[in-house]
Amino acid sequence: MEYSLGLYEKAIPVGFSFPEMFEITREGGFDRLEISIDETDWRLARLDWSPEKQRELAVLARAAETPIRTMCLSGHRKYPLGSHDPEVRKRSMEIMRKAIEFSVNAGISLIQLAGYDVYYEEGDEDTVKWFVDGLKASADYAARWGVAMGFETMETPFMDTVEKSMAFVSKVNNPWLGVYPDIGNLKNASVIYGTDVVEDMYKGEGHLFAVHLKETKPGHYRDMDFGTDGHTEYVRCIKAALDMGVRTFTGEFWYQKGQDYKEVIGRSSKFLRGKIEEAAAQL
Repeated sequence: MEYSLGLYEKAIPVGFSFPEMFEITREGGFDRLEISIDETDWRLARLDWSPEKQRELAVLARAAETPIRTMCLSGHRKYPLGSHDPEVRKRSMEIMRKAIEFSVNAGISLIQLAGYDVYYEEGDEDTVKWFVDGLKASADYAARWGVAMGFETMETPFMDTVEKSMAFVSKVNNPWLGVYPDIGNLKNASVIYGTDVVEDMYKGEGHLFAVHLKETKPGHYRDMDFGTDGHTEYVRCIKAALDMGVRTFTGEFWYQKGQDYKEVIGRSSKFLRGKIEEAAAQL
């Protein structure tokens, strides 16, 4: 079965150039690199690169045969669409528009959105309203440029299931907004709510664009190696995703100080490809 397996940028230690990261990605057994635009100033500053520099990134990726087709946009955690501060909401929309324009220039087709109305503030009816308003404006702008956006299912109760994500997809009602769930987070949510993770995934049928593959366990949402003591249901979730037409997967894991990052990346690609192939064989 044809599919794409991406490597999350933060699995690589900070300090490498993009050509070096492309080489690490390819040699580690992954098909593409997922770029991170998080809340740090230096990653957000990428959105202010000149259009020429952004297009050059696409040229470098093609030359390395390691495309960047997805962006993890978590910068809205610091600058959320639903903030009580109108200046923060203005900055949030600026980030969104720049991320879409960056995607057009760099050859990115899908932006993963953080499923938060606010993160460092208390949410209320107003934050939800502003969040929806921002989503509608963002989806309209994304539609203009032909860039898809999908919610990540998060570690907080606001949007930790596909069902909750779909409530906002339905409110916005734009074909360029869907769901890019994290199956590790979904499994933790299923334990909290006593529900079935795969049944939740199917609530997004027709609106799932891609899937993050991540190891988790109750109370732990990151910095776990694949195949350790986690409880993520890889084969069941991947099989459901494949059944719904998803063919884009990304291994989400982080470089941890002291690790042999190349060994971890290579081992992770083998683990995830094994799970995808096992799931495909069950269809």
